[in-house]
Amino acid sequence: MAAFSKSIPHGCYEIGHTWSTSCTMSAFQVTVGAFQESLKIYAPLYIIAAILRRRKLDYYIHKLLPEILQSTSFLTANGGLYIMFFCILRKLLGKFYIWSPGFGAALPASYLAILIERKSRRGLLTIYMANLATESIFRMAVTRGLITPVKHGEVLLFCFTAALYMFFFRCKDGLKGFAFSALKFIVGKEEIPTHPILAEPRNISVPSSQTTEHQAIEDPNKKTKKSLLALTRQLVDRICKHGPRHRCCKHYEDNCISYCIKSFIRMFSVGYLIQCCLRIPSALRHLFTKPSRLLSALYNKENFQLGAFLGSFVSIYKAMYFKGIEAGKCPYVAHADTVIYAISTAICFQAAVMEVQNLRPSYWKFLLRLTKGRFALMNRRALDVFGTQASRDFKGFIPRLDPRYTVVTPELDIHS
Repeated sequence: MAAFSKSIPHGCYEIGHTWSTSCTMSAFQVTVGAFQESLKIYAPLYIIAAILRRRKLDYYIHKLLPEILQSTSFLTANGGLYIMFFCILRKLLGKFYIWSPGFGAALPASYLAILIERKSRRGLLTIYMANLATESIFRMAVTRGLITPVKHGEVLLFCFTAALYMFFFRCKDGLKGFAFSALKFIVGKEEIPTHPILAEPRNISVPSSQTTEHQAIEDPNKKTKKSLLALTRQLVDRICKHGPRHRCCKHYEDNCISYCIKSFIRMFSVGYLIQCCLRIPSALRHLFTKPSRLLSALYNKENFQLGAFLGSFVSIYKAMYFKGIEAGKCPYVAHADTVIYAISTAICFQAAVMEVQNLRPSYWKFLLRLTKGRFALMNRRALDVFGTQASRDFKGFIPRLDPRYTVVTPELDIHS
């Protein structure tokens, strides 16, 4: 409790926007940078989603650009409003407390920002940020010795939540809306619970490998016209011969092994393309000066890691709270998704400001990208008095401050 009551008298320039003495100019610079990066993030994602969903020409003409700009505006506002509330809160309180530069400033900023985003996307964003915030809280508790970590505990948590999610997916009316559509795309429409279950095992006869080879020899022109997908299917069918099927199997055209292999290839490709599209825009800027960066963007290890994960199994985390509302076990709270998103994002910003070592590294890199690296320029040395080791991972960095605009005499940067 002593840490929560402790305060420092520094101004917002001394702690937050150390690169500029003006609050207005700092907010403007963060907003412009966030808009540029947000556009680079959402443009390829929406284009890929439109291609995968086989959108018609009318969507590309009338809806694609507005949806990209709406999501871009949401993410831009989240960054720009944060630095605005950072300064406003300091002027209202007259000083900084342990919660004000992170959680306090991010809470209203995140709430207003999520209202800009499309309603159909708020649920997914809430789920992602709630998962990220839970992980940050867990790491904070471990750091403070409140919880003893379990080896591979995150894997166990994933398995548990994935099992619950798939249970609701397979139940009639268990999932609806975007969550249902997303999981249907990932695991395949064959797994939809309304699909009739086979009453009895049955045998499906397919042409034998000898027959297929014979047909290929008789009609060589037809063989040359086969697509890569058709050749892959032929190879898989030769390896995985059809046989008796269990009544629970719903994939009518393929046997179990063939069905799994094809699903793996499909989702591996999706994961690989997503990571490539996120990396290629930044690599194109160095196309002529460093052409090798384009190749590294295509063959980056993380591209294959996401592909392998999606191919093996992909699940979206769901807060059990919404199912509790449907069952009448939990009270309904209006705009619960926006509230949960704002709180979760504020928790992550608190970690990013006060103890970045307890934040997921990928999200920290995302914040640096969104703010053009400015998030790392905060005067975390001054925040060390709160006991969270705020400057631990910043190699003793002390920003150069103009003494004319400071409340506390600035320290000398020994690394300058």
